[in-house]
Amino acid sequence: MSYCLVITTCGSRDEAEKLASQMVETRLAACVQQSSITSYYTWEGKVNHDPEFRLFIKTRKALYIQLEQFIKDNHSYDVPQIIEIPIQSGLSEYLGWIDEVTT
Repeated sequence: MSYCLVITTCGSRDEAEKLASQMVETRLAACVQQSSITSYYTWEGKVNHDPEFRLFIKTRKALYIQLEQFIKDNHSYDVPQIIEIPIQSGLSEYLGWIDEVTT
C-alpha cells in the first residue's frame, strides 16, 4: 500500500474541527491533526496575514482523489490549500493501522 499526508488550512477552528471529524468518520482519513498558525499570502493582488488552522491528514494514497473532492466540496475557501506529500516509509504497525481504519 501507499500512504500520504495531505495538508489543508481553514479560516476557523469550527470549520477545521468539522472537516477533521467528517474525514475520520467517513474513513477518508485515519488521523487528522490540527494546529493554529498564521499564514502570510497574496490573494487578489493584496498581501494578507491571517490566523488559520492547519490540518495534517494521514491517509492512503488510493483515497487522495476522494479526499481532495471532499475538501473542495466542504471547504469555505474559493481555492483551498490541498497538498499531498507522499509518505516514503514509516512504522509498519502505524501504516497497517492506517489501512485498517480507512478500509
